[in-house]
Amino acid sequence: MSFTVAIVGRPNVGKSTLFNRLVGKKLALVDDTPGVTRDRRPGDAKLIDLRFRIVDTAGLEEAGPDTLEGRMRAQTEAAIEEADLTLFVVDAKMGLMPLDKTFGELLRRSGKPVVLVANKSEARGSDAGFYDAFTLGLGEPVPISAEHGEGMIDLRDAIVEAIGEEKAFPEPEEEAETNVDVPASAVGGEEEEEDAEPAYDETKPLRVAIVGRPNAGKSTLINRFLGEDRLLTGPEAGITRDSISVEWDWRGRTIKMFDTAGMRRKARVVEKLEKLSVADTLRAIRFAETVVIIFDATIPFEKQDLQIVDLVLREGRAAVLAFNKWDLVENPQAVLADLREKTERLLPQARGIRAVPISGQTGYGLDKLMQNIIETDRVWNKRISTAKLNRWLEGVQVQHPPPAVSGRRLRLKYMTQVKARPPAFMISCTRPEALPESYVRYLTNGLRADFQMPGVPIRIHFKASENPFEGRKKRR
Repeated sequence: MSFTVAIVGRPNVGKSTLFNRLVGKKLALVDDTPGVTRDRRPGDAKLIDLRFRIVDTAGLEEAGPDTLEGRMRAQTEAAIEEADLTLFVVDAKMGLMPLDKTFGELLRRSGKPVVLVANKSEARGSDAGFYDAFTLGLGEPVPISAEHGEGMIDLRDAIVEAIGEEKAFPEPEEEAETNVDVPASAVGGEEEEEDAEPAYDETKPLRVAIVGRPNAGKSTLINRFLGEDRLLTGPEAGITRDSISVEWDWRGRTIKMFDTAGMRRKARVVEKLEKLSVADTLRAIRFAETVVIIFDATIPFEKQDLQIVDLVLREGRAAVLAFNKWDLVENPQAVLADLREKTERLLPQARGIRAVPISGQTGYGLDKLMQNIIETDRVWNKRISTAKLNRWLEGVQVQHPPPAVSGRRLRLKYMTQVKARPPAFMISCTRPEALPESYVRYLTNGLRADFQMPGVPIRIHFKASENPFEGRKKRR
């Protein structure tokens, strides 16, 4: 993207609605409650023929630095500092407030280009608020309706004028000529072995979601990874509301990490805003490849912790447990042994799941956590050749034959892997509906142990084998 734009303004003027309009998706939570947005949320914006990076911010409020509102303001000021241009949104329907004038002065002192945006200009009686915005001394306001998409062409023209044509429409860089390696198979070399297991791609970006109960330390952990206070943190529970994505490199690999809102028990989630936050967290889980479930090491294995792990596995994601706040644990060796025993006992559906003690506050164990994330993703992407699977299937049936049901022996004939991410297998057999659940668990645990697939969901589907003589008339 050629330039970055920050959207700022006091609470409840429609910043997140404008952000969603410009990115073309409902990424930011929108509600009538003031102060919904708390963190900086970036996105790729498209406005007519303009392409730029846009950052949604928390509503500007006057508050002390030690308060939640003060930390939110610090995040907004950091976004203004990093942006090339600021969209200062005011509410034309409500008119100017003292806060608008205070923060208008702050933007003037920043020295950055500012476009004054009069939102909700479609409302009856908004003319007075629109003309009142001239008194801010930030130039002519652009009347828009973020909700209905009115005034977008005028906003585009104002942005181009403020940022300059050269920066708004940079010349495309010429692509350098590169030498393309031709595969040996394309020039008559050796062909790849049929049904070979594909190599794991260690260069592709990896999407990781951080989930857990409120106040488990999710945002603190990501800030420690980034080495900066990128996400809002504090002693208050439930600070994070949106699922915020950040990118960074770990040993040359791009990691896209999603911070999410804390998930409380469903019975306790009664407010509409919290329901929206939880729904946003569920979307982040489904979009991610690996999910790190943060446990508070001082109070681990609450009922909600187990339900979150079960949810992640049912969604088919690769899961890693992180016991956070390890710096507060006394007698860590004994506690670690106890946690590992409880992990095996309380999470039988994820036998072998990787669990790492960490401290987001001090940085302890973060490198080991990333290694376990990569290893779990490798297993989640694993493919096994059909030949190996059928040799394995034959062996496990010799060791433990399928039971007889209603006096008739069940036969497992053929096995193949139908997909990865997570690993899923299909077994052709007689009477699949009669196969006991205990034998399915036996096969699942055998696959997990014999092919080194700890901690990831494994799906096995059974299909009735076709009878080649079905439909033929019996000979007399």
